[in-house]
Parts: sequence; structure tokens; C-alpha cells
Amino acid sequence: MQPILTPSEAAALDGAVEARGISVSELMERAGWAIAMAAARVAGGRSGRRAVVVMGPGNNGGDGAVAARILSNWGMRVAAISMAPEAGDGPSAENLRRLATETAVPLPPYSPEHLARELDRADVTVDAIFGTGFHGEPAGRFAEAIERLSASDAPVVAADIPSGVNGATGAIAGVAVRATRTVCLGALKPGVVLPPGSFAAGEVEVADIGLPSDLVRSELHLVEASDVVALLPHRAPDTHKRATGVVLIVGGSRAMTGAVSLMAEAAAAVGAGLVIVATPESAMPVVQGNVTEAVFLPLPETKEGTVAEEALGALLEKAADADAAAIGPGMTTEAETQTVVRSFAENTRKPFVLDADGLNAFAGRSTALAERKAPAVLTPHLGEFARLSGLGAEEIAAGRIAAVRELARATNGVVLLKGSRTVIASPGGPARVNPTGTSSLATAGSGDVLTGMTAGFTARGLDPFDAAAVAAYLHGLAGSIAGASQGEGTTARDVVAAVPHAVRRAQAGAATGAEA
Repeated sequence: MQPILTPSEAAALDGAVEARGISVSELMERAGWAIAMAAARVAGGRSGRRAVVVMGPGNNGGDGAVAARILSNWGMRVAAISMAPEAGDGPSAENLRRLATETAVPLPPYSPEHLARELDRADVTVDAIFGTGFHGEPAGRFAEAIERLSASDAPVVAADIPSGVNGATGAIAGVAVRATRTVCLGALKPGVVLPPGSFAAGEVEVADIGLPSDLVRSELHLVEASDVVALLPHRAPDTHKRATGVVLIVGGSRAMTGAVSLMAEAAAAVGAGLVIVATPESAMPVVQGNVTEAVFLPLPETKEGTVAEEALGALLEKAADADAAAIGPGMTTEAETQTVVRSFAENTRKPFVLDADGLNAFAGRSTALAERKAPAVLTPHLGEFARLSGLGAEEIAAGRIAAVRELARATNGVVLLKGSRTVIASPGGPARVNPTGTSSLATAGSGDVLTGMTAGFTARGLDPFDAAAVAAYLHGLAGSIAGASQGEGTTARDVVAAVPHAVRRAQAGAATGAEA
């Protein structure tokens, strides 16, 4: 898994690297080289090409100054524009002086007219205005330069992060550079992984600038195909259905039979050997017609056709014979049914996935989940997360990773916040970001498929944190595969059908070292 360094972790790393005997100047030289290499590739070559390098204050500007010097030495015609040309000390100021004394690159004072003229004839531009420590809203000449870079037809290579993007959250408070390519220096940063910053970053590459691997420490990682393949369970040659994962699926109501069917199909699609479907008696004939491979547990129901309190004993007894359970989708918010959900979650001793109406049963009382007896994975979308956490949608979006970590801590469970990008956090602090997914997944039942997949992988023996990460990656990949053939008409059942193809694509990606 690729580490994702927060600004504070990156700052701590800089100090640790310097203590190891590697100077900031040395790292800056390597960073500038990586940025120059990317700029030359984007420009389509070196000789005769024009590059505009816009440099801000701090180390990011110093990286840009090194890139400008190297590009000039390679034969490119370089226009260097310093947004903070005041003399000073330190590696950035030294590299600005080197650019002025060791090359013929002019360093005129910034003016919007000069920048506009240079951008009009550029083959590539380098954005080295702000680094990953930036937060807030660009103002004055910085905002003006960012707007001109984004409006230009020339492709933009961003140094570490597009200027204007909050390095810790990916938020964009004002204007931000829209990069063609972003060169992350040493490691990924949250701002280029999380939207909307990820949308501004274009193609992202991580440049090796010689950071000692033992010093690159983070509790946040990006899931990759190789990680998923390494975690996938494998069946022994002499196995049988109960040894390959028994899943109890609890859900549905008289008016909502689709969700429980999709969960059951998805659990089977990831290799669970036996799926048991528990749903109200009146919903059972429809579900049985949809899912032919499962076994069934008809449940006593309320007059509204939802799960009644008398069902609790049978559910707990059946869960005891399963390896994992999933509960919630399609169950409604009927009071008696929600009591069943809460009692099941609090008393089952088998790991379970809680979704949809299962989560709604704990709205405003999420800390009660911490008192349960078994591991749990909570899989909310943004609205359900808001009801559980008490946070507003804007608060969650502004600090997605921190919010998911806090809910995981408060509930002592794994929390998977669905969306672009899906974030998964364990109660101890480690978190993962899933890079796969597509707008094809914006369809009814897609979340139910993810719930079934997560329960299936948990039943097959994966730790719930790993099960959630593997399911999210393959679910996103299956959505892309289904969307490629079905377009905007993709349904949740199409996604289920694409799951085996997603597994094979992940395996192929891991084998070649290319992301699926």
C-alpha cells in the first residue's frame, strides 16, 4: 500500500531525513530533477520547447527554481517567474540565486501581463507556487497567477500538489491550479487523493527523491491491486461449502425485496460457500425467485411487513452458525424492526456489516455500538454518516479522513464512508483510501452489493478492516467494468456480474505492476 503523508507527517519526515544526514538542498535538487523530467515528458521533448516555471515562497518555489535551471540546461527555453523574489537565506533562496547566475534565464518581477505573454507561447508550465502545507484561500497576485495558469491552453505540471488545494483535505476554498500532471515528491499527499483536489491533480505520479524508506511512516495508505490480490482468500483443494464462508444476510421488507437479494448475490460472487437469507415471510417468495443458490429463513413480521421482535431469537441462533452477517438494507425505520436491529448488533458474537436502515437504527446513538460483542463494519453513505456522527455534510467533506477516524474510534468499529473517494478507518487509527470507482456506481442497490461483498470476504476469513478495503476496491473496479459495457444504464446486478472480472483484472494488474 502506498503511504499518504499528511502535511504534518511530511514536515516530521523532513526533520528525520535531515537528522539522517540528507540535507534539504539535496532533496530539493532531486525534487527539481523529477519535476523537470515530468515537464519535458509533458512538453513532448526538450530541445526547442518552451517552459514557464512559476515559483512561490518556501521549498515548493525552491523545487521550481531547480526545475527551471535543469530545463534550461537541457536546452529548453525557460521563462521563470518568481512570486516572492525577495532575497533571503535557505535552500530556496540559494536555488533562486543559482538560477539567476548559472543560466541565461531572466527573472523579471511578476506582472500579470508578462505571465500571460509567456503562457501564450508555452509548451508546458510548472506550478511551484504553493506546497502541501497550504490551506485557506489564495489571494492577491497568487490567486491571479493561479487563475491564469488554469485558463492557459498549455499543460501544467504541479510540484507536489496543485496550488490552491488544501494539502491535508483536498478542499479548494477559492481558486486552484488545474494540473495535467502532479508530481508527488517522495509520497502521495491527501490533497491529491481526496476530491476535489484529486480532480485538480490530473495524472499523479510519485517521484522517488531518495527518502529512506524506514522513515516514511504514515497511518494512511492508498489501496493498490497488489494489496488486494495478496489479501484474497484461496480455497483448499479438499474444501467444502461451510469451510469457504457462511454468510447470514438479514434485510428486506414486504415493500423492499431488492436489497436483500443483491446482498446475497454479492456475498456469493466473492466466494462465500453458503449464503443464508433471512427476510420477512411475505417478502420471501420474491427473494427466493431472485436468489436461487441461497437457503432461507422466513422471519415473523409486523403488520407493515417488516421484521418483528419475535425474529430476534432465530436470527441470533442462525448467526451463531455463520461466519459473518450483514444486516440493514431494506428493513425500513419501523420502530419495532429497529429494536431488532439494535438487539442483534449488540448481542451477536459473529462479525457483521451494518448498512442502510441498520445504520439508521443507531442514528443519534452511535456510541451504543461500542458496547457490542463482535467486530463490526459500518458502511454509511454521506447522509447516514451525518446521522450517525452528528456532523454536517460540509464538515465531513472538509475533513473526510479525520471524520471517519473519529467515528471508528467512537464506535470501536471499522467505518467505510462510501463516495469518491471511499475512506476506510479502523478503530485504532490506521485508514485507507480506495482509488477505484466510477459514476456507474451511482445507481440503486450499488451500496447493497458492497455490503454483501464485505460480509462475504469477512466470512471467508479476512479481518474486517481488510475485508472492507478489498471489497471496496473490487466493487469500484466492477463498477468500472460494468459501466464500460452498459454505460449510464448500469444496474447493481450488472455490478455483481462484473465482480469475477474485477478479481481477474486486479490479479493481472498485480502481476504486471500496473494498477487495475
